[in-house]
Amino acid sequence: MSAPQTAVDSRPALVLFSGGQDSTTCLAWALERHAHVETVGFDYGQRHSVELTQRRVVREQIAAAFPAWAPRLGPDHVLDLAVLGSISESALTQDRAIALQDNGLPNTFVPGRNLVFLTLAAALGYRRSIRLLVGGMCETDFSGYPDCRDATLQAQQRALALGLAEDVQILTPLMWRDKAQIWALAHELGGAALISLVVEHTHTCYLGNRETRYDWGYGCGTCPACELRSAGWTRWRAQTPATGDSKLSGT
Repeated sequence: MSAPQTAVDSRPALVLFSGGQDSTTCLAWALERHAHVETVGFDYGQRHSVELTQRRVVREQIAAAFPAWAPRLGPDHVLDLAVLGSISESALTQDRAIALQDNGLPNTFVPGRNLVFLTLAAALGYRRSIRLLVGGMCETDFSGYPDCRDATLQAQQRALALGLAEDVQILTPLMWRDKAQIWALAHELGGAALISLVVEHTHTCYLGNRETRYDWGYGCGTCPACELRSAGWTRWRAQTPATGDSKLSGT
């Protein structure tokens, strides 16, 4: 399937890419707009380490399914951030039940994670002459993480630009979209083929479950990430006119 055509930006972009629904949608968004797109992932001891496997699969599937995007997809980078997992004491990095903390945040919050990710992505981008960083952070339909907020990212963009003496930009195409709108954006970018790819190959579940499959993809179905993804799928499908395309059913 060919992707819709838009004006192509000659500036390269670096996508913070976990292999989940949001970062895959961001990767498609960047590939539609930029002539050269690289990806970076982070191994921080996450319980759902299966995402590190799935991110490679997703890249391969995108290149195979979208020939217009394939030549734009550049190298992938994976950075070892084991120290982040060792100091976080989070349910995302330790075998602990997921629950709310006294401060109102879920204990899946890894303090400073996005700040560290973006700092290292900017350093990698500096070496590779890439000044545009694309992230799937969103504060419309999310778990309440403070480092996903637009104000946080605007402040970090200023700090990175000052610290590197370069025009670093953090692009967040999902910032003001809820999960239903993120499904809709994926469909707008790549139609049923991209929806099918997201359902079948991306990974979001915090518990790393890839044994149980739902219409919206694989997961435990009950962790916060699965609940957000599932609810967004249900709302999007309710809002999507019938097309007769079986791929939209997730089957």
